[in-house]
Amino acid sequence: MKIAVAKEQMEGERRVALTPEGVKKLAALGYKIHVQKGAGELSGFLDEAYKEAGAEIHNDQESLFENAALSVRVQPLSSQDIAYLPPHSTLIAMIKPHLFPAELKELASQKVTTFGLEFIPRITRAQSMDVLSSQSNLAGYRAVIEGAYALNQAFPMMMTPAGTIAPTRVLVLGVGVAGLQAIATAKRLGAIVSAFDVRAATKEQVESLGATFISVEAEESGDAAGGYAKEMSDAYKLAQRAALANILKTQDLVITTAQIPMKKAPILIDDELLSLMKHGSMIIDLASETGGNCSKTQHGKTITQNGVKIHGPLNILSDISYNASQLFSRNIVHFITNLMKDGKINRDDDIVKASCLTHEGAIVHEHFREKRATDAS
Repeated sequence: MKIAVAKEQMEGERRVALTPEGVKKLAALGYKIHVQKGAGELSGFLDEAYKEAGAEIHNDQESLFENAALSVRVQPLSSQDIAYLPPHSTLIAMIKPHLFPAELKELASQKVTTFGLEFIPRITRAQSMDVLSSQSNLAGYRAVIEGAYALNQAFPMMMTPAGTIAPTRVLVLGVGVAGLQAIATAKRLGAIVSAFDVRAATKEQVESLGATFISVEAEESGDAAGGYAKEMSDAYKLAQRAALANILKTQDLVITTAQIPMKKAPILIDDELLSLMKHGSMIIDLASETGGNCSKTQHGKTITQNGVKIHGPLNILSDISYNASQLFSRNIVHFITNLMKDGKINRDDDIVKASCLTHEGAIVHEHFREKRATDAS
């Protein structure tokens, strides 16, 4: 079976879906890996390394995809990319159909079987395939590093003959995988860290890392199925806003990570709350792609509002693309190993069922199939 690995085309994307390590593992299983020239170069993986691992290098996409049964990518494909995919072939990537609905329809019309890695269920058996967790972990780390670089102050408390330097105060909003890593990284750098999440179950995790959990007096819980957060009631949002108003006044760096699957990111810092923040403080909004947790966030830009710097990273994982590609590639290898059984797709597997978006000319994922029917009516 031929697997095609193309160079990512989306703006700002430096990762590659399969590293030489992944090529070697799949080649040992009998797969023929074909890689586009320079596909891994921006992440530090040269063509020579792919050749040594057993891959064949192609100068153009046309020959790369010829007779390819399986294609692996990081980001969603453009219409031009989709046109190269052979009919009845299989695509594995982050599809983001809620952001790219037209491309999802094109994949279906091209009769490509599509698997969206972001739909892999968060169950124990699927942990090794979970790209959301592996990539979010690095995003949380990188957000703190970028904040430490951008702020004009040191993170740890320093006692010097000239006096004591107070530690930086960091607030993390949203305590998923990214948030927990951000907390741990900020603590390691010596900051005073606080965190907030609508899910009550995260309180113990936050405190175990040495951070302070910001509590909201409410009976409502934000825990949803699969470990995700759900959208909260208006009453809860008012109580949440009051709690945040008190702490935002004192913070130097705020990292926001709160997202709701397939929905616009919730606004946690509105214009009024933003006006309470200190001059010279900073927000790094990891939810900027889906609208942002701050009302003024602009995806892919850094702006200053009332003396507060607001950064909406275009693709923060590209700034740590070597490690991000390593983990993404390992997720892909585990997914392919689970996907195939006796040379065919194992359609009885729960992980396969949950992540399949298109098959044989149709959108088969329940959420998007229903949405498509509703839109048509």
